Amino acid sequence: MSAPNTALPERLKVLDAMANEALALWDLPANSSAQLINISENATYLVQSPDGHKSILRVHRDHYHTRRAIECELAWLEALNEGQIVETSSFYTGKDGCAIQEVDTPQLGGSRFLVLFDFVEGVSPDEARDLTDGFEELGAIAARCHLHATSWTKPKPFERLVWDTDAVFGSEPTWGDWRNAPGVTNDVKVVLERVELQIVKRLAAYGKASDRYNLIHADMRLANILVGPRGTCLIDFDDCGYGWLMYDFAAAISFIEDDPRIPKCKEAWLKGYQTVRALSAEDLAEIDTFVMLRRMALLAWIGSHIEAPEPQKLAAGFAATTARLGQVWLDSLN
Repeated sequence: MSAPNTALPERLKVLDAMANEALALWDLPANSSAQLINISENATYLVQSPDGHKSILRVHRDHYHTRRAIECELAWLEALNEGQIVETSSFYTGKDGCAIQEVDTPQLGGSRFLVLFDFVEGVSPDEARDLTDGFEELGAIAARCHLHATSWTKPKPFERLVWDTDAVFGSEPTWGDWRNAPGVTNDVKVVLERVELQIVKRLAAYGKASDRYNLIHADMRLANILVGPRGTCLIDFDDCGYGWLMYDFAAAISFIEDDPRIPKCKEAWLKGYQTVRALSAEDLAEIDTFVMLRRMALLAWIGSHIEAPEPQKLAAGFAATTARLGQVWLDSLN
């Protein structure tokens, strides 16, 4: 694990140096360099060289994924590309023939896994504009991925994250306890504990049949869609794992659940989805349950990642808005 007393700026200096030194593990053009472009679960770098080469280096967070789990992610990427299900980013193998590299980081108390991905030219749909077309396409992409996941013979052992109620609310939640997030006052806590109980109850009844619960992307937002010369490409499978298929809609509206455009986005997503794969009345009835499950997972994520810039920007008012959304959802059940 990272040295607990090492502040983020100092950790980033170590990671920046390590990322640039690690480029020698791949057969890259001379004078390639890595520049940090995002820090969240992982540190993500844009790799560039004077001759125009571009690629994306992912430096994995320590103790988030095992090597085997990353191998399973990459196996799904390959299968989706080979089956022409959806365009995804390809990845490089290192000079040793392995896609996953591991580098010691003694200053941070351990080692890090690294994967180098192909750079995908394109831009994400503008969330400030009308979202209908983008969400209709997202729905169709999600349905194609779900059809593939439910029929794909997964490599064994298959190891990925799990996104069920225990992962969000259990004794060892993946992203921590939502109660520890900023802004969780007693009033907020009272509402969200009622929300948690209802989510757990409803999803236990909904069940985990393979046509409802399987391998999902789990972060299929517009930000992870790139539209460019290769068409539409789905990226960032780092959170892919086992979860309810309809959770992929909830993930699609992450952080904007209170946006007044969301009802139309949901309508568009479902329209696109059902051009590819039929949904049952039970599936449709629990869509908003998954929205609340995801929202509470995100509240926990903000609390457990508060030292990073993005959670800091999101923290103000997030808990109170989550409680407000939760109360509206609870009232809708009556």
